Amino acid sequence: MRLARLATFGYFGLNGFVIGLWVVHIPSVEDRAGISHAVLGWLLLAMGAGALAGLRLFGPLSDRFGSRRTVPLAGVLCSGGLALPAFAGDLLTLTAAMVLFGFGNGCMDVSMNTHAVQVERGYRRPVLSAFHAVFSVGGVFAALVGARTISWGWSLPFTLGGVAALGVLTALLMAPSLLHPEGRTDSGADSGTAGEADGKGGTDGRKAGGTAESGRSAAPRTGRRRPPRRVWGLALLAMILMLSEGVAYDWSVLHVQTVLDAPAATAAFAYGAFATAMTVGRLTADRVSARFGPVFVVRYGAALAAAGLSTAALSPWVPLALAGWTVFGIGLSGCVPQFFSAAGHADSEASGANVSRVAGLGYFGMLAGPAVIGPMTGLMPLNLTFFLPVAFCVTAVFTAGILRPPPPEAPESPAAPVTPPETAGPALPESSRVG
Repeated sequence: MRLARLATFGYFGLNGFVIGLWVVHIPSVEDRAGISHAVLGWLLLAMGAGALAGLRLFGPLSDRFGSRRTVPLAGVLCSGGLALPAFAGDLLTLTAAMVLFGFGNGCMDVSMNTHAVQVERGYRRPVLSAFHAVFSVGGVFAALVGARTISWGWSLPFTLGGVAALGVLTALLMAPSLLHPEGRTDSGADSGTAGEADGKGGTDGRKAGGTAESGRSAAPRTGRRRPPRRVWGLALLAMILMLSEGVAYDWSVLHVQTVLDAPAATAAFAYGAFATAMTVGRLTADRVSARFGPVFVVRYGAALAAAGLSTAALSPWVPLALAGWTVFGIGLSGCVPQFFSAAGHADSEASGANVSRVAGLGYFGMLAGPAVIGPMTGLMPLNLTFFLPVAFCVTAVFTAGILRPPPPEAPESPAAPVTPPETAGPALPESSRVG
């Protein structure tokens, strides 16, 4: 289990490093293909659509074949896809390259989160937030490496191609440490054999054998079972909080620079403070969740996030605004991993599919953030648009109770004893009895 946890850390760190290196080299990719900022925006949206497709595909595949198989494959797809935009020289090839890269990222996202839920189930305590923290650390490390390679004048194909090759190799080397899938099918077959053996020639045996056979045949259909409403509720909350998180990625620097007239170098600290707070918060969120529960993490974390973003939006001073963005990051840091964890534990046979639903709507929220906030700036100042994500955080405060697992179903009462035929009706008079 310890090796599996370390391997999961490795895959999260690898994914964060690959995505971070891509972000650092986006301007170079744009220059190489000769496209405008507007076209790049549409391509990033297409990349997000590819990620959604990967999430929806690899979620059920992780349930059917086990995340031990899908995580290394997704790691190869994501790492290898990093090299594709580096060799694209026109709009058509760049579009295809970014869609494929986004697809690989979506596959890796849902696969490694599904395996993380399996590791958490083995540890029997919260461990998921720490994996997301390592993802953030991977992104920070990528920013440092990318800045250094750019300063050295390394070419785009050499840098991204080299990192892609190392990523593929790393994904394959970590694969043996992953957990084996839970043996649901094997146990079902064993119970079926036992049921048939016990029931030779009898009605009870045929019933037991039929139940076991239905158990064996049900295993491949786990990815197509209807998800409970609670999973969709978790997905909706993940969507609005990831939209709020995306506001910091897209607008924090612009807010400090344009609304508060801060220099560009100072404004960059807004995102840096938020990202650092997110990383530190995720490193501690598991302990808080283990002590107080996931409802506490989301309820008070979302309340803290609402207070922090409100402070940043209303502050007339740059230091106070930076403090607000920091508090916003601390509050949000532990929230989304709780939804991933709850969805993965809701149904052990459909863990991957449920995680993909939560992650899919979460990604949609992240992509929708710029599309929602941007048009609102035509009606009001940028800082006032932040009260929409503040309202979303307040909504999470009052609906965090959905993270409580549903009460276990009451066991069926034992069947009433069958009344023997000779005592089923009223006693007949002695004179009316035959014989």
